[in-house]
Amino acid sequence: MSSKGVPDSVALILFFLWWYVGNMKYNEYNTGSLNAVGGKTAGMTMIVATMQLGVCGIYALITWIVRINPAGMFGLQMPKAQNIPKLSMGDMFKIIPVGFCSAGAHACTVFALGGDPLFGQIVKSGEPVLAAIVNTIFYGKAPSFLKTMCLPVIVGGVAFASLKKGGDGAYKLKFDQTALVFGLLANAFAAFKGSENKKLMSDKGIAERFAGVGNQFAMTQIIAFFICLPIMFAKEGENVPKFFEMLMSSQDLQFNLVMSGLCFYLYNEFATMTLKVTGAVTASVANTAKRVIVMVYMAAVTGKSLTDEQKIGSGIAIGGVLLYSVIDDLFKGSKKTKKA
Repeated sequence: MSSKGVPDSVALILFFLWWYVGNMKYNEYNTGSLNAVGGKTAGMTMIVATMQLGVCGIYALITWIVRINPAGMFGLQMPKAQNIPKLSMGDMFKIIPVGFCSAGAHACTVFALGGDPLFGQIVKSGEPVLAAIVNTIFYGKAPSFLKTMCLPVIVGGVAFASLKKGGDGAYKLKFDQTALVFGLLANAFAAFKGSENKKLMSDKGIAERFAGVGNQFAMTQIIAFFICLPIMFAKEGENVPKFFEMLMSSQDLQFNLVMSGLCFYLYNEFATMTLKVTGAVTASVANTAKRVIVMVYMAAVTGKSLTDEQKIGSGIAIGGVLLYSVIDDLFKGSKKTKKA
């Protein structure tokens, strides 16, 4: 981080704060956008997801036009220069897999949260399970034995959150199917995106030509937008004219759509700025705390409280995710202590 402005330690705290705030507000504005077009049954969820990426793309273009990335100002530091990356056509083709996975992860997340903002977050917390499956099958990188032992805990937590006690005292499965299916798909796309991104940035040449993670994220969002466009027209094309009519007349839709796109872009950038300078354990704890805070915040915003089963299940799942994230480091530390 830049040394101009407040000390880096102060800026880091502020970036953590903005990361959390941005994530909470994105979820709120995303829900507001979907409600403004008529909810999950209006047939415009893919349009909303695509237009959010469009906002991201416009923001990225503006940073290139003015050649300044203002993100540092949120940490009370001077903004950094952000020039257009000098990428070759070959580089652009290499970015497409990451952009495709990013498009899938974002669109599926919007569908999941549109189905049920709270249960969607619970399902999203199970991302390590899909990551373990994807990395094992497609990339030959299986998790350690200790991490594998944590996966049933995460699955069990999500499963318990799907239960509801009936009048006869018996538990039955009751959940939003859209939130479950698209939440799982979002987790799978996110897992592919993470692995493809690592593969892409392992190429030192392309990493240098990007000239910073800000440019890489900007390019990814622009490509994701163009990937979502044909899917949007194929799935919800008949509702596109109606959407733009609503967009021209509804200030509520205008505000929530623009703000959800901006918050999505910025909170991801703040997350990158914080996680790249913190340790693995700190990053895991921060991610876990974020999910809890977002769920509590969305419960307050939507006025829909978590059921007892969802509270217990989400607690088990998120606790399992935290344990999954740190268990190898914990046991490495204990081994070193024994050797000493």
